[in-house]
Amino acid sequence: MKYQRILLKLSGEALMGDKQFGIDNARIMQYAQEIKAVWEKGVEVAIVIGGGNIFRGVQAEQGGMERTQGDYMGMLATMINSMALQSALESAHVPTRLQSAIEMKQICEPFIKRRAVRHLEKNRVVIFGAGTGNPFFTTDTAASLRAIEIEADVVLKGTRVDGIYTADPEKDPTATKYETVTFNEVYEKGLNVMDMTAFTLCNENKLPIIIFDMNKEGNLLNLVSGENIGTKVEF
Repeated sequence: MKYQRILLKLSGEALMGDKQFGIDNARIMQYAQEIKAVWEKGVEVAIVIGGGNIFRGVQAEQGGMERTQGDYMGMLATMINSMALQSALESAHVPTRLQSAIEMKQICEPFIKRRAVRHLEKNRVVIFGAGTGNPFFTTDTAASLRAIEIEADVVLKGTRVDGIYTADPEKDPTATKYETVTFNEVYEKGLNVMDMTAFTLCNENKLPIIIFDMNKEGNLLNLVSGENIGTKVEF
């Protein structure tokens, strides 16, 4: 395996599948199987998942709600998704631990770095919920932060597109895909990779990012095995 410890970032919207909101059971079970295939190879897997399929704090602010309140509601949405993914993984016989940046002792552990690393070393999949625990930060930032804390080899951002393009491939048919791109090129060209705070965290800590299509069967395992899948942001 090319990577021994990974941080997988999943979007909440991806869990909707073909639905308008909420969680598509078929999609989350598919993700569980993809993660299981990597876990069975002995790769240490940590996961951060967004909450946009349930609630987005930014949208709440646009409707007149205070941003801080909306962001905390968004953190709770990530916990719902994290619990759903935990359940899907455990039904596939993958041992998991759920850690939250906001204490919810009835359903999960608080985030403790050393405990998280120990779980990974014992070959348990660790899911980090509730973002960073602070308003005004995205789950992209939470993913970068947790990846740095647990000393992951790479951040794998699973999306519905298969990499970074010169333009939005869903809107511009002439858009071409980058196989690799440097952090400086992303800044210079204004490419949309992830939240800029999250991106800068990875850059400053020399943590590579790979953007790939999570919905294509086998992609995650092939990527971790060393195949050139998606777009790698490197130094």
